[in-house]
Amino acid sequence: MQKPLSLKARALRLLSTREHSRTELERKLAAFEEVEGELGKALDALQAKGFINEERVLESLIHRRAPKLGTNRIRQELESKGLAPEAIRDAVATLRSTEAERARAVWEKKFGKSEASAAPAERAKQMRFLAARGFSGDVIRKVTNER
Repeated sequence: MQKPLSLKARALRLLSTREHSRTELERKLAAFEEVEGELGKALDALQAKGFINEERVLESLIHRRAPKLGTNRIRQELESKGLAPEAIRDAVATLRSTEAERARAVWEKKFGKSEASAAPAERAKQMRFLAARGFSGDVIRKVTNER
């Protein structure tokens, strides 16, 4: 019979796949905590050794998601990870400066570089596509009106 993994081992296994915030790890590992306070101690030890780093979590998520998603959607994902509001605010400000270019790249990949259809139904479809990915209304109108 195999011995169950410790909380620290479970946390390290999760961290080996991608960066996780402390809040995410607490959420995922709470069910495995047998003694109250044990999870906090394990996460404190990992954070002290640099295994949990919120700045890396923020940078990793932005690097992975920015080419595909708008600023609003990325902000929601950052907030769900329990990151510091100031760090999220700074990241969002940086992302807003490139949102139009990112939206245009996503739109071109999906609908092609050729001139967009003037049909209102097609344009509405394109706008919904970009909105679902978290791009702002102003950026969506700008991208879909550039023909």
